[in-house]
Amino acid sequence: MLRSPFFYFIIVLFLFSCEEKKPVNPKTETIQKEALSLRNKAIENHEKQAFNTSFHQFSKSKVLYEVIKDSANIGYILIKLSEIQQVNGDYYGSKETLTEASHYVKKNSIYSASINNLIGIADKELSLYDDAIFSYKESIKEYKNIIEKQDPLNNIAAVYIQQKKYDKAIFILEFLLESPSSKKILENKDQSSKKSMYQDNLGYAYFKSGKDEKGFQLMTEGLKIRIDNEDNYGSIESYLHLADYYSKKDPKKSDENATLAYNAATKLNSIDERLEALQILITNDNTSNTPQYTQKFFTLNDSIIKVRNKFKNKSAKIKYDAKKEKDENEKLRLEKAENQLALQKAKYLRIVFVIVFIFLVILIAILIRYYKNKNKAIEFKSSYDTETRISKKIHDELANDVFQVIAFAESQSLAKENTKENLLQKLDDIYGRVRGISKENNKVETGKDFTKSIKEMLSAYNTVDRNIMVTNLESINAEDIDDIKKITIGRVLQELMVNMKKHSKANLVVIKFNNDTKSIIIHYTDNGIGCEKTKIYKNGLQNMESRIQTVKGTIEFDTAPDNGFKAKIIIPK
Repeated sequence: MLRSPFFYFIIVLFLFSCEEKKPVNPKTETIQKEALSLRNKAIENHEKQAFNTSFHQFSKSKVLYEVIKDSANIGYILIKLSEIQQVNGDYYGSKETLTEASHYVKKNSIYSASINNLIGIADKELSLYDDAIFSYKESIKEYKNIIEKQDPLNNIAAVYIQQKKYDKAIFILEFLLESPSSKKILENKDQSSKKSMYQDNLGYAYFKSGKDEKGFQLMTEGLKIRIDNEDNYGSIESYLHLADYYSKKDPKKSDENATLAYNAATKLNSIDERLEALQILITNDNTSNTPQYTQKFFTLNDSIIKVRNKFKNKSAKIKYDAKKEKDENEKLRLEKAENQLALQKAKYLRIVFVIVFIFLVILIAILIRYYKNKNKAIEFKSSYDTETRISKKIHDELANDVFQVIAFAESQSLAKENTKENLLQKLDDIYGRVRGISKENNKVETGKDFTKSIKEMLSAYNTVDRNIMVTNLESINAEDIDDIKKITIGRVLQELMVNMKKHSKANLVVIKFNNDTKSIIIHYTDNGIGCEKTKIYKNGLQNMESRIQTVKGTIEFDTAPDNGFKAKIIIPK
């Protein structure tokens, strides 16, 4: 049983609509592990102050995190890279890195606040004091509690000291030391280093504002806390402040504190503080070692410039290589995406092609069946019409005569010679007409004698009063015509002749055959009485048209009263 196309179409859609489950990409997991490993190693080296190694590892980790688009880790790594750049004096590079980091972190988060704080530090070192204060204030807004806000507040105070706005610096530092919320935090032992830093900065601000005694007391207390806590790095700043304090009061003590700062900075490899300490010793010019200090200052200064330039170049190369690797990875990713897209497109095109192909196959099958059924219906109707016509002819032409013969035989004595001959004559007449009807509907020859049988059939309608002319019949190549079309040609011509004999009263009939590469064309013309076109199908020609349609041919009629009858038949080969 042939199902509807909709049934098959639904099945196909069902088969192809099942989405493939996307497998987990093992490559992503591998990249994530490698990126995490590099990041953790970079953090360890950062804590060990192996900044160059740390910078390289952070950069490699960033490239990998960019591949898997991990924004949180990219932002964190950029912040750490900027810190290393600041340690090496690359403040412009640090600001550039922090600007990039801001695109990966959320606003009003601890990372965003850290970025603003670091930008403030860079601006302070670049003597962009107003910009530094603005960034510190932005950082304060983003930090959520007083502990987090303390560092940027202290940094603002340090900038005010650089700007000689000592009163503003004192106000902030006193708030950090005396406000209930901040003071409570500083009471914790683990916050002692912060407390000592605030005291030292406040004492230095007092000293610079002219309050020497109060300033000296706070700076001394801050130094004591730092020494007790073994805060060697913090102690450097205290020694430098006291060296500055003593520079005009007691040059010898100033030199002692500057020397202590220099020695501590040398142990911690804190070059900026070493330079600052040497600058105080040179300015004091209190001993015979001043030329030696001067030589150290210039040597160290030249060295730090070279080291920092080398770091800048190296970090620039690392960033360039990282960017290049990123671009190459992006290019490979795009190429891979394009290939996957092309494969996906090809896959969907194949699916569409299969669907369309199946749909067309089903449609063709249905059309074939439809036309077969249609042709069968036409053939059935043609056969039915032929049977009806024969039945009617038998009824109209023979039944009454047979009935009359039966009545004649019953009413007359068959012993008489005249009666017997009359009966035999009537039976012979009926027999002749039966043979005529049979001949009109007998089997059409489809073999090699096809044209001969057609000619014989047509010539049978020649009479003394009627001339049948057949031209160009031999032009058609019977071997190129299939049997069904031969039968159709024979039946149609036979019906035309029967119709002519019955209705047209023609004395001349011309049948012309034409043949081309695609079709057989038959022109029929008689000089009979013709008829109205509207009455054509009433004359039994509808059956003829049905026969022609079964072989996908056409027939055209042209007639008018007293103007003969024409038909043009085209049958494809």
